[in-house]
Amino acid sequence: MPIRMRKIAIPMAAALSMALILPLAARAQMLGPGMWARGMMRNRQAMAPSAPPHQTLAYGNGQSYDFYAPLHPNGPTPLVLFVHGGAWSRGSKDTATGPWKAPHYTGEGYAFASMDYRLVPKARVEDQAADIAHALHAILRNADRLGVDRHRIVLMGHSAGAQLVALVGTDESYLKAEGLSFADIAGVIPIDGAAYDIPKQMETSGAYMGARYDQAFGTDPARQRALSATLHAEAPNASRFLLLHVQRPDGVAQAQELADALRAGGTDVEIKGFPGTGLMGHLAINQRLGDPSYEVTPVVDEWLKKVFGK
Repeated sequence: MPIRMRKIAIPMAAALSMALILPLAARAQMLGPGMWARGMMRNRQAMAPSAPPHQTLAYGNGQSYDFYAPLHPNGPTPLVLFVHGGAWSRGSKDTATGPWKAPHYTGEGYAFASMDYRLVPKARVEDQAADIAHALHAILRNADRLGVDRHRIVLMGHSAGAQLVALVGTDESYLKAEGLSFADIAGVIPIDGAAYDIPKQMETSGAYMGARYDQAFGTDPARQRALSATLHAEAPNASRFLLLHVQRPDGVAQAQELADALRAGGTDVEIKGFPGTGLMGHLAINQRLGDPSYEVTPVVDEWLKKVFGK
């Protein structure tokens, strides 16, 4: 059945959230053919190489993660564990990881994993953060078999995934529930998130986005604060953060406030902004990360080399 959408003015924040959950045809209708085509052309500067072979491994609650071994392993290797976005209620490791990360990071000599997690409304955001800690525990438990260096694991997440990895990197309760601690995370890379201080984000989210945030975070201010990485950023935290953002005003402000709060807590933080606005910028930084021609890739590579020591 064709999708019918009335011609209405949609604020960019609402368009962003809608694009994260709608199928491609609906996104194209919503944004208009010209904007959609231009954005897709910009985002497909080059074809990504084929992803290397991977194992799909189960962890608790019926979830799984895809594990990609490095192309040329030389002893236990560092790992990048990726957490997808999708407004906490959509997306998966199969559709929201982007095509470049697995081939690029395995080519750099790292292992790469992309995980699924339980989705709202059947699960809570607290459950999603718990799933990250559970997946990390499963990887650590199998580190010798997988060839992973248990002391060199970085969490990376985009959009909703950025909020989740930032939360796990600042609120140690999720790790402690798995018998882990911040010492089990070498670093955290949140990519273009905008919900690090949830009460502040919800104040200006608009009607449509307000409904999306209400679904994820509810209306209890105490719960919203408890899920806000910025409000957990006093020491201790994961030891290192790299905050990435494009030029979305809420994303810029939220990333800067999180960086300031982390620094005040004594955490080693780098924050980097890149070109790109609105929906297309938000999608591009995820889709193209790992593309050697994309300016974000060498910044992340350099940071990972410092964190991993290679």
